[in-house]
Amino acid sequence: MQININGQNRTFTAPLNVTELLGQLQLAAERVVVELNREILTTDHHSTTLLQDGDQLELIQFVGGG
Repeated sequence: MQININGQNRTFTAPLNVTELLGQLQLAAERVVVELNREILTTDHHSTTLLQDGDQLELIQFVGGG
């Protein structure tokens, strides 16, 4: 299945939910905002939202520091 992540097409094996995708990308869910097809997806929906071929994701990662 093809998913566009931050403007780049990536290939993944279906079925895949958002939690699994973040794990494959080695991103911590509590530090990432997920926009799926132009809608913000809350963290409590990550494990129940199955990704589909052609979905568009924007992943915005928070970085701490000082």
